[in-house]
Amino acid sequence: MKDPIKHFGFNAENYKWLFIGLAINVLGYILMIGGGSDDPNKFDGSELFSNTRITISPILIVVGYIIIFYAVMKRGSGKSSDAATPEEADLTKKSK
Repeated sequence: MKDPIKHFGFNAENYKWLFIGLAINVLGYILMIGGGSDDPNKFDGSELFSNTRITISPILIVVGYIIIFYAVMKRGSGKSSDAATPEEADLTKKSK
């Protein structure tokens, strides 16, 4: 098995928050679906402009994007500047 990449920014906790944010976004978009009518001559404003579609769904979508932003910006729990071996320390110094 290969060693994990030490300099990669995402770890298991970042992915957990990312998937939670994506799930909240998907839920928000699913709640926004619908409200149309099969009959083009019929208009039902209460179904189209319901509180779920106008208020709750956009709030969920914004909260989902905030959680995704947090997941991307969250620093890993390990020290990112410390290399595991002296060879990796040399590579880190050369890349800077």
